[in-house]
Amino acid sequence: MEHYNMNLNLKVWRQKNKNTKGTFKMYRVENISSEMSFLEMFDVLNEQLIKDGESPVAFDHDCREGICGSCSMYINGKPHGPWQANTTCQLHMRAFKDGDTIVVEPWRADAFPVIKDLMVDRSAFDRIIQAGGYISVNTGNAVDGNTLPIEKQKADDAFAAAMCIGCGACVAACKNSSAMLFLSAKVSHLALLPQGAPERTTRVQNMVAQMDKEGFGSCTNTGACEATCPKEISITNIARLNSEYIAASFAD
Repeated sequence: MEHYNMNLNLKVWRQKNKNTKGTFKMYRVENISSEMSFLEMFDVLNEQLIKDGESPVAFDHDCREGICGSCSMYINGKPHGPWQANTTCQLHMRAFKDGDTIVVEPWRADAFPVIKDLMVDRSAFDRIIQAGGYISVNTGNAVDGNTLPIEKQKADDAFAAAMCIGCGACVAACKNSSAMLFLSAKVSHLALLPQGAPERTTRVQNMVAQMDKEGFGSCTNTGACEATCPKEISITNIARLNSEYIAASFAD
């Protein structure tokens, strides 16, 4: 793969905190390697800003391996940027060309208030998990993995749902700022497994109630969430969530 350097114009959202008005600022970065990750390019920008006596751009990151879900950036109108099934930290600068202007902003959702610049508060997802994303287990030694036979299709579907990293791209992409894809992945993961049976009815009711309490919008099945999900979580999980919720309502 050919390696090259480029000069880029960055239009970056700057905002001190959730109570202040933000604005876009223009920056220029030069000699950016095509093999840099997007976050490495931002590291270069921040080193430049610090050298010039300016405040660096605040952005979330941790693993930089597409696992933690914290690298939440809206890049040129798409969560995590132009590549499919990809997180921001896995996006490389070869996705752009010399002279490009790249627009970078935070997730836009009332339930994800801006902390600073490109960082948003995604603790609403944590509270949804706390409301029911767990199972009851007996204390003692770990149970052998083969003691509970699970149908292969259900095991595969549960594993696919468990791939959700809670990054919030689905919320950012949705015109209603719905969290249904995230929630449906968490509910499906446990609903498909026998270990999730004890809390099955209360789980879905409590988690949906918490989602509504956090101020996320409703789902209108436009599919933008699935199209932009870095882990390609299927919207069939939303259908399963609705089914679980209806069944739980009748069980009361």
